[in-house]
Amino acid sequence: MPVNFWEKLKKRRRPILALAPLAGFADSAFRQICKKYGADVLYSEMASAAALFYTLGRLNNNKTKGKEAENKIFKNSTLKLLKFNRQHEKYYVVQLFGSNPEHFALAARIISEKIKPDGIDINFGCPIPKIVKQSAGCGLMKDLKRSHAVIEAVLANTSLPVSIKIRAKAGDINVGDFLKNISDLPLAAVMIHGRTQAQGFAGEPDWSIVKAARAYFKGVILANGGINDLAGAKKVLKASGADGLGLARGVLGRPWLFKEIKTGKQIDLKPKDIFKIAVSHAALAAKLKGRRGIIELRKHLVWYVAGLPGAAKIRERLVKVENLKDVKKILG
Repeated sequence: MPVNFWEKLKKRRRPILALAPLAGFADSAFRQICKKYGADVLYSEMASAAALFYTLGRLNNNKTKGKEAENKIFKNSTLKLLKFNRQHEKYYVVQLFGSNPEHFALAARIISEKIKPDGIDINFGCPIPKIVKQSAGCGLMKDLKRSHAVIEAVLANTSLPVSIKIRAKAGDINVGDFLKNISDLPLAAVMIHGRTQAQGFAGEPDWSIVKAARAYFKGVILANGGINDLAGAKKVLKASGADGLGLARGVLGRPWLFKEIKTGKQIDLKPKDIFKIAVSHAALAAKLKGRRGIIELRKHLVWYVAGLPGAAKIRERLVKVENLKDVKKILG
């Protein structure tokens, strides 16, 4: 039986710090960098339960068996996205999005068997219109009956601890409504974004909503949304009463924010020190994905230089890098 790492982390009696799901950013290289600077939990990018269901369903109906079938499974882009380094990415949680309980059931089973992460998370909090139109993310949070069925399907098909990510409110459904509806299900943790679906990623989060969630949920509660510095982190922990924080955009270009929160001390790095971190990130991205890793890293590099002297000119060069040599030439 896998260990419920959430309870293990809670017993340490200090805030649990998680790298929250970041579509397009939270690949293995960035997760490892965040782990180095103190992240306790690392979430994967959002993975489609439907994509896993249909790809694996076709393979199950195929006559190909054994190793050949296994290789085909891991060539699937969604599963490739979820692979991780067990030694350098502890504790790692795979996050799924979708709306069909049947899809979630198969996805949970195959992730548990083939990826073997430390936990599985279900996304009920993404406010992006194209996700909501699929009745996923916030679209799924609005549907209490289907939400319950999805969580049940995942729990029935994995022995891993299952967590969820929700919003302060989606449509007419608030945190209290949602958590009361699933109070009979043995979830390990819930991450609550303090903004509503309507707010998206702007506006002031309401941390009193996170604090009130304790009346409906006894497991680990993480607060998420708009946490960009040490002062903000301290404020959120006090106002929300949460067991920890889920950091997302606040650690782009500043992965050392995890260390600041853990030590309670602000870290003021010189540009050359920031460049060293960016280059080490680039080296890891190149090692894991080759040229594609560097191309994808361009958006991270822009965050690393934000606010520094001459940032505009440096950005112009960084968005054109093709390999590790280019990155070192600009930042070295």
